[in-house]
Amino acid sequence: MSMYWFLCGQKFSIHLDCNQPLYDCPICGLICTNYHILQEHVDLHLEEGSFGQGMDRVQCSRDLELAQQLQQEEDRKRRSEESRQEMEEFQKLQRQYGLNNSGGYKQQQLRNMEIEVNRGRMHPSEFHRRKADMMESLAVGIDDEKTKTSGIMEALYRYYQNAATDVRRVWLSTVVDHFHSSFGDKGWGCGYRNFQMLLSSLLQNDAYDDCLKGMSVPCIPKIQSMIEDAWKEGFDPQGASQLNNRLQGTKAWIGACEVYTLLTSLRIKCRIIDFHKSTGPLGTHPRLFEWILSYYSSEREGSPKVVCISKPPIYLQYQGHSQTVVGIEERKNRTLCLLVFDPGCPSREMQKLLKQDTEASSVKQLRKFVGNLKHKQYQIVAVEGVLSSEEKIARRQASQVFTAEKIP
Repeated sequence: MSMYWFLCGQKFSIHLDCNQPLYDCPICGLICTNYHILQEHVDLHLEEGSFGQGMDRVQCSRDLELAQQLQQEEDRKRRSEESRQEMEEFQKLQRQYGLNNSGGYKQQQLRNMEIEVNRGRMHPSEFHRRKADMMESLAVGIDDEKTKTSGIMEALYRYYQNAATDVRRVWLSTVVDHFHSSFGDKGWGCGYRNFQMLLSSLLQNDAYDDCLKGMSVPCIPKIQSMIEDAWKEGFDPQGASQLNNRLQGTKAWIGACEVYTLLTSLRIKCRIIDFHKSTGPLGTHPRLFEWILSYYSSEREGSPKVVCISKPPIYLQYQGHSQTVVGIEERKNRTLCLLVFDPGCPSREMQKLLKQDTEASSVKQLRKFVGNLKHKQYQIVAVEGVLSSEEKIARRQASQVFTAEKIP
């Protein structure tokens, strides 16, 4: 038997004994005449394979290490971006809620008046006069009344007596003065201005003489100081902590909780009620309107068209703003409509209500129908009388874990 091999292009032949056993390599098919040669040959295959696998393992290990490094770098960049976004959001909230150490009422008032002078909209002499008035107001802690409009409730009474034919009945709160935002608190002072409105009503109500004796409507920095004093007494420690136990010298917003805290510290009995979710179609809050109607009305049938009640206005809070509810209409179609004073409405607009013949268009700016109130949540603070000293202590203790009544 002959086998032929080619090496470097030359043909070689090997003659094999036909009786000699032959051994095929199971890997490459090479024929060996000796078992030991075959075994060595196969071992060479296995060593080559092992080396290749080892190289593959090394490469896989390197690939895995690189992938882990890339993932770690991506995770680091993601965490860094998240931290940056969180800080930006935090700083945005600080600016929004006046907690960014940019100064308070006084600093903003002076800054904005300087801008008016630079733009030619205010004479320098007017700047100095207003600055002197502001410093005097801050020194005594009493509002300068430059944003105040009085006599609106009386004008509304006359209007409803003589006009508003589409209104079946209207309930009006006790006398309330309107206060609007000024250079010093524009953009953040609505809660303070609504407290001034509510307090202006209580100060004109004999039922509250005992707990408000000698008081006048305070300026905004004084209100901030009064809330801080209430915190020091032990009211609402959680709320105090959220505002760093400090309001003076800041543009920090206040809401229903702070108004409730301040009123309670003055021994004024009030309730804070949370309309925490919609109770009507399209995100509306009919239960809020029904509650306010119940608060203001006594006997609905047989009473006059215009009912002037002895109850003060209601503080109304929602996300980003607050207003003061001074009355409620029941329309001839049985729908309800709130009457609200908005601190964002300037005096020149409110004073239109004081004309001898109040126009419907002027009253329109006060009206809020059910379809107008579609925020997710509303809170109200409703005054209900005077607290005894013992009741004040009990409410201070209850405010350690502050909870509002929820409807529904």
